[in-house]
Amino acid sequence: DVISRILHVGTAITLVGGSAFMLLVLMPAAKQLEDAPHQQLSKRVIGRWKRFVHAGILLFLLSGIYNYFRAMPKHDGDALYHALLGIKILLALGIFVLASALVGKSAAFEGIRKNRAKWLGLMVTLAAIVVAISGYVKVRS
Repeated sequence: DVISRILHVGTAITLVGGSAFMLLVLMPAAKQLEDAPHQQLSKRVIGRWKRFVHAGILLFLLSGIYNYFRAMPKHDGDALYHALLGIKILLALGIFVLASALVGKSAAFEGIRKNRAKWLGLMVTLAAIVVAISGYVKVRS
């Protein structure tokens, strides 16, 4: 249980923190570069970041499913817990789609990549909501 929790929280710290860093620090700084260096930097950053995104999604799914089945017996009949957990899971799945679209190469998601700041901002906001829900359901009585 402890290892699963550490993996889940550690992955959240890495991916949410990395996404916030890109949105708030890297992208504004990179805008000041000329076009060619900007494109080179973007290609290199996305090339490395996608490994973290894909591995992170896998770790989230594995540890999340494990944590879910371990927690369910403790919350039998707790409607608020189940509602909040359902919202958290749906938001997380949406975040996974956005994160994959932002680092992927699929033509279907080119529009998302062209508006990277907008979609990354939405993703970071959704992640903050997921973190808030997680914190609340973990400490509420």
